[in-house]
Parts: sequence; structure tokens; C-alpha cells
Amino acid sequence: MLSEKEIFEADIPGNPNPVTEMNEFMNDRILLYGHPGLCKTPEELLSSDGFQLILQHCIKHLTTQDSPILSCMKAFKTGDVYDTKKIAGFFQALYEKEYDDATLGHVDRILLKDFIEELYSYWRKRERFVIFDRDAKDGGIELKEYHHIFILANEQFKTLILGTYRHICAHVMGDWFKVYRQIPAGMGMALLAEKINWKHPGESYQKLKNIPFIRLSLIYPPLIYYTKSNKRKGKFNPLSKNPIDSVKLDSSRWVCFPAKIGTLIVFIYFLKDYVSHAAGLSNLFELASAEEIANKSPDGIMLFGVDPALMDNQLVGYYEDTVNKVVVGAVANQPNDVDYFGYFKKTALTIHNLIMIERGILPIHGAMAKIDLKSGKSAHVVIVGDSGAGKSESLEAFRLLADKYIRQLTVIFDDMGSLSLTPDGQVVGRGTEVGAFVRLDDLHPGYAYTEIDRSVFMNPHMGNARLVMPITEYRHVVAGYPVDIFVYANNYDNVDEEHPALEIMTEPKQINEVFSSGARLAKGTTDEKGLVHTYFANPFGAPQKKKQHEILAEKFIGQLIKNGKKVGQLRTRLGISGFESKGPEEAAQSLFQFITKNL
Repeated sequence: MLSEKEIFEADIPGNPNPVTEMNEFMNDRILLYGHPGLCKTPEELLSSDGFQLILQHCIKHLTTQDSPILSCMKAFKTGDVYDTKKIAGFFQALYEKEYDDATLGHVDRILLKDFIEELYSYWRKRERFVIFDRDAKDGGIELKEYHHIFILANEQFKTLILGTYRHICAHVMGDWFKVYRQIPAGMGMALLAEKINWKHPGESYQKLKNIPFIRLSLIYPPLIYYTKSNKRKGKFNPLSKNPIDSVKLDSSRWVCFPAKIGTLIVFIYFLKDYVSHAAGLSNLFELASAEEIANKSPDGIMLFGVDPALMDNQLVGYYEDTVNKVVVGAVANQPNDVDYFGYFKKTALTIHNLIMIERGILPIHGAMAKIDLKSGKSAHVVIVGDSGAGKSESLEAFRLLADKYIRQLTVIFDDMGSLSLTPDGQVVGRGTEVGAFVRLDDLHPGYAYTEIDRSVFMNPHMGNARLVMPITEYRHVVAGYPVDIFVYANNYDNVDEEHPALEIMTEPKQINEVFSSGARLAKGTTDEKGLVHTYFANPFGAPQKKKQHEILAEKFIGQLIKNGKKVGQLRTRLGISGFESKGPEEAAQSLFQFITKNL
């Protein structure tokens, strides 16, 4: 094992410095490339191409604003062009020693300080990413050693940015700060990527072989991203042709997140233009290990950012490659429409659901939790519902009522899971995700801030603002817990004597009507409005394979009834004005009381 000193001083031979190699500025996203060496000294930082990139864009921004701050840089300007290399050299001199007015001469000290603050702020307000490309034999250092190098190099870089900024400010103003704020100043996210040989299911898939896999993900939360879209549109329909056959890929522009979606492995390939969503993926899905990738074929493949011409006039679609036994999902490269994390999540989950149906397993759009009450009773509860029906809100209500009713709450899945049968006929539930992609409006006021140190926020200033946060462990997701209560989340009915908050049903025909109808009042999470119907509350695979799904649904609901389990509907009233919080809370209370009295 390397010592900490060796880790800090470690250099990996044969790799370029990331901030002198390829760098990109995509809208407000800064993407650097390289290996965990980054810059280690102020000289390296200020002379790097990465610094030049930020400097150029900041000056362009100030020029567009016609900012008076730029007048302090007039000595470095020829015509309309600023010599950023000379400006960088000037900053190096400012770092090395304090300058008095006579030495500064041509530069206004106050405006110079304002320019430095503007440049520093410009860097910090951008979305900042670095991708480290690692050779499997890189410097003879194993991945477990690389973990330390990877993390500490990023910590060093953060400290370097802060230290360089503070030194220059102090030397310009002739005094040091009185208050130091240890704010996030380095990269927002760092990805360690590596090429791994995997078993390609067919000849067309060979074109993916040079795209590296994400092996490690380092996040500095809270991360706040502003995407071009904030809702999903369209349906998940089959494509007429396999997009893999015709897609043209520049492997240097793509990276793969190998996701463990429940018990499946799905390779999620995406254009680096959408790199900010890697943070959400890291909080939502478990990363597959090299052992789970090498020399094996995935269950599914997803391509995010393909030529729209391959999409049959759709934003999203899928193709079932029955010959090679793999499901391929695809999302068109139309940033104004698909730059929204929901397209990543739901396309991946649709792939999961299509595979599960083919394997005789029933996919469930809903939530499942193991509830241990203070009364001593416990139950495994599944709440079925489409977006905005109240499944996640009910879990939130469980959490709010925990002090009064619950000893322990274990989330099995928050959005998508599946039901399968054990050899002895028990119906068990498994999940797909270790995280949750939830609306800020659906959380109790203030709760999001208690989770701010782990969360990725998306468009917090808009309707349907979202966050992605880890909520459970993968071992719970795939363990397989027996289902005790299976209910539909009804968000549109009011509660009265004839329509209780929790209604247990025993008639299979009535049960199938409620679940199959998939009725809910739309809550603005998609482009739907009013009372809408989605078959079995699951547009992600169930309607596409409706005949097969109907057989499975009847089988599993019948088995639950046969086993003496409770099936019915939970009236959350989430869609009724004034009951957005009260409705799920009263539904949760009814559920707790039922468990105490009847199980």
C-alpha cells in the first residue's frame, strides 16, 4: 500500500497533464481531461491551457457586458484582442510577490482586484468536470491504490485553486483576508475512466469497444445543474432498426456508465456533452465492477446522444435484438429537448422492464419499503403509481411520521422494481436504484437542505425542480423481500366513508380494473395534464408488452391473494388542491394503523 506521502507525490508515467491536453468549454460546462496529476503548483496552474481557456471565456463574457473592470487589462490588449498568455504571466508575477503602486504602474489596483474576483467567480459558477483516462497497467498502480491518488489529487487541486487565488489577492491589496471561506473551488465532479474488454454480443457492437467505462466517480456536493429541458416528452416506442447498426461514433466523444439496475447490467453510453448527468447517474445507480464487465455481455445497452435520423422521428426509443439477446435503448441528440435527467433514468428503466417481462418477472412502477413499527409489527409494503401519484410522497410521509410510529424504515425501491416468485410460491420484491430522483416540491420543507451534502440539484428555480440523492444500499435493492401489502396510489379520489384512505380489496376483477386503469391526476412532472390513464401506471415497458404483462399481472396478483396478502388502493389525494402534504400523511397513518391491527 502506498503511503500518503507517496500518494501525494505519485506521478503516473506516460500520461499528459490534463490541463495542458484537451479541454472543452461547452456552454457553461468546463471539461478537462487527463490523469490524477492535475496541476500541483501555482506555476503549473497559471501556465496551463485550462487556465487560458477560462481566462479567454471570462474576458469574452466581460466584453459582452461592456464591463468597466476590463480597463485594468488594457495594457495587455492589442486592437480587440487580449493577450491571455501575458495576462497569465502577470498573474504568476503577482503570486510570487507583493506589488506596490509604483510597481503596478499601469494597472488600477482596485479594478485589478475586481477582475480577479470576477475571474474566480466565473470559474466557480461554471459546471466543472474532469475525466481521467486510466490504462489498466498505468504505472503499475492497482485500482485500489488509484482510489487514494484519485481523491487526494482532486483535494490538492481544490486547495491549489484556493491558495493561488488568496495569494494573488493578498499581493494585489497588500493585506490578507480576515475571513476564509472553504468553498468548493476545485472540480465539481471527477470521473476515472478505463477501457475494459467485454464480450460484444454481435459484430455491430464492436464500434463500442474503444469507449472507456467509468470506474470511479468523485462528487463534491451540493451540485446544482441547470439543464436545457425540465420535463419528459413523448413515449417509449420500439424502433424499426437497431441504432447500433447505423450509428457513427467518435469514441473520444463518448464515455460509458456501467449501471447495475437491479440484478441487470446495462451499459449507459453518453456523449460528453451530457457529462453533467453523470453526477445524477452516480447517485442513482450502483456502478458495476471490472469483474462484472470484463469478458461478459451486458443485459442492455443505452446510447444517449445519437443522430436523430436513426430515431424514427422519436426522442427516445428501443430495439430488442433477439438474435444477440440484448435490448438497446436510444435517445436522440437534441439538447433542447433531452437535456433532462429523466431521459437517462426512464430509458434505462424501460430497458430493465422489457427484459424482466421477457423473463417472466413483473416490473413495478412504484415504491417498496420495509416498515418496522413501534407497536412491534412490521410489513413489506409496495405502492404502485405513475409519476405524481404519490408513491414517493408516501415514503416521505413515512419518514415524517417516523418518530411517532416507526422503529426503522428500509427503502427497497423508490420508483421502479419487480416482483418474482420463490420456489415455494412467495412473491418477493426487488428494486432497481440505490438513489431517488424526486421533486423538491414533494419533500417536506427543509428536508432537502438536510440532505444537501449528498444531493445533486437540477433547476431548483423552476417548476418540477429535482434532486438526486442516495437513499438505500444495493444489498437491500436486490435482496428480495416478501410482499405483505400491495396497493395502488390513488391521487384523485377524496376520502369519505365509502372511500377510505386505505381500501383492501379481495375481488380479482376489481383489483385488475384499478391497477390496469392506472388513473391519476397529472402533477406537471411530464407534459400531461388533467386526469390521465397509463396501463398499470407504468409507461416504461408495460404497454409495449401489454399481452405478456397482463398475464404476469394476473398471475402475481392472484398469487398474492392466494398467499393471504393484502391488495388494494391507498388514497393519497396528492392531486387534490390543499392535500399535497396532508393527503399522503393521512394515508400513511391509515396504513400504519392497518398493519398494527391486522398483521
